[in-house]
Amino acid sequence: MPNLSRHVLLRLSPGFWAAHRGRRRGLMRAAAMAAAPAALILVAGAGAAVAGPAGGAAGTSPFPAHAAVAGSAQAGSPAGAATGSARKSPHRNWPWAQGPSINWALSGQASADSSQSGDPASNAIDGDAGTDWCPNSWEGTLTIDLGQARFLNGLGITLDAASPSAGATIQLASTSGQWTTLPTAQNIALDPGNPMYIQVPRGTQARYAQINVKSGTGAPVCIGEFRMFGPDPAAAQMALGADLSFTPQELAAGAHFTDRGFPGSPISIMRANGANYVRMRLWVNPPPGYSNLASDLALAQQVHQAGMKIYLDIMYSDFWADPQHQDIPAAWQGQDLTQLTATVQSYTQQVISAFAQQGTPVDLVSIGNEIRNGMLWPVGQVDWTANTGWDNLATLLKAGVAGAQAGNPRGHKLLIMMHFDQGGNNQMSQEFYQNLISRGVPFDVIGLSYYPFFHGTISQMKANVDALATQFGKPIIIAETQYAWTLANGNEQAGDSTGDFVWEPSQISAGYPASPGGQLSFVNDELSILAQVPNGLGMGLFYWAPDWIPGVGWEPGTGVGSPNVNLTLFDFQGAALPSIGIFGNPVDVCASYDPWNTPCIIGG
Repeated sequence: MPNLSRHVLLRLSPGFWAAHRGRRRGLMRAAAMAAAPAALILVAGAGAAVAGPAGGAAGTSPFPAHAAVAGSAQAGSPAGAATGSARKSPHRNWPWAQGPSINWALSGQASADSSQSGDPASNAIDGDAGTDWCPNSWEGTLTIDLGQARFLNGLGITLDAASPSAGATIQLASTSGQWTTLPTAQNIALDPGNPMYIQVPRGTQARYAQINVKSGTGAPVCIGEFRMFGPDPAAAQMALGADLSFTPQELAAGAHFTDRGFPGSPISIMRANGANYVRMRLWVNPPPGYSNLASDLALAQQVHQAGMKIYLDIMYSDFWADPQHQDIPAAWQGQDLTQLTATVQSYTQQVISAFAQQGTPVDLVSIGNEIRNGMLWPVGQVDWTANTGWDNLATLLKAGVAGAQAGNPRGHKLLIMMHFDQGGNNQMSQEFYQNLISRGVPFDVIGLSYYPFFHGTISQMKANVDALATQFGKPIIIAETQYAWTLANGNEQAGDSTGDFVWEPSQISAGYPASPGGQLSFVNDELSILAQVPNGLGMGLFYWAPDWIPGVGWEPGTGVGSPNVNLTLFDFQGAALPSIGIFGNPVDVCASYDPWNTPCIIGG
């Protein structure tokens, strides 16, 4: 996460957002769709290439040695293993926990009967709801061709926030021109701002989609994103997780977490909603209570019991390390490059061995955290302007890799990540990894932090990951990401003055409101982009600190809170938001909270 002290801001506007208004359980509308007449099921034409059937067996992972923990948490299985006997917990995996649904429209071609200059049809399927297709008049028709028939389990639409409300009808076809109007998408009402979701009959296959929009105001209806969701066996094998480093501190501070009223730890709740990994940071000698080796080992036991894998983020610092801070631990002060190299190798080996010795081996490790400007300053510091420091950094990184490999138990696969923070900046990202590779730094995974309020648009992130995959041929993970569910500051009610990282509308990405629905839509768009990275090299995504609710400060001290409380997947009281379903099918997630309305909307 970027430098905390730099972004701890005093909030000027105190609003408060109530996260749970009239939630209604169930998937009644989903059941109704499943019972749709067979005549409404769109069947691919003879010889059409289709994706694997919805709910079918997962295909071969592009990373078979690092696949998600298959079968350890099937739908309907208990999710409370991290806190004792799973059989005693009423909290069960939700139907969408079988893997993310991917927006296949990203891989298609779009055309329209008219388009305004600068707002072409392609903008409606580019993965970024902040770019629009706008027709020339009050009525327009957009057509999508996926290139092949695919199984679909829902549709999604986001209108530009400045667009007028519209009436719309959506049709699907498996053969060009042979349209079938969706029963749930005939003369529906679309409103601007919030992402909207529409269910389709179970078993639907289609290659083409067409949406006709009309406004009663005379103004054109601009579509930010039109989505065609479907299952993807490869995406189900991604590393999907969250950084839960604050979980022990939150529980020790008395926080209580629930998901639709069912109690659980953030570990069990994330697991029940499709996560298969947990990320945890490691500081050398932090303030009491913060993430050290002993607390990480205890957390790892809970993660292992929940059937999840471990991603360890070694910071090589006593406290926060990021592009603005990479301080040598106090116990290592005064060491030169040769001495630090030996220390880094020995320390890393001891750490990785400690996890292995208690039966919870590390599956993925990053050697340093957001090391754009190097690590262990000033010895390993990089100066981008002078283009110096790369040799020292490479020496230290090689030592960390050697230590990790030496501590890893025989026969266990350990992936090595190099973690860069500028997920939306391709020029810097390519320069960083090229400098490491040219100096012989061995690593397996490119890890990027991508926070849209710091690192640019989702289109810039897409361009970056696609280019990195093409240039370097290595798997790519979004190692940190977040989005706001409100602009309110939960610290104020807790009695401290810590401000939010994101506190004003200008920091919100176009097409993604500050709401649980905005979060759900944003992360699914990220996952859809990763799932379609060239050569299948999109390996996964980790949500940062989803459980860091008010009550635990970013550093010790009276009146110190978290600048993260409105970027979580839980509300200020610890109740899971609808966005807890980020690793599933957003259409089903929405329908489970609002089973009566079409289109379905998760508002704020």
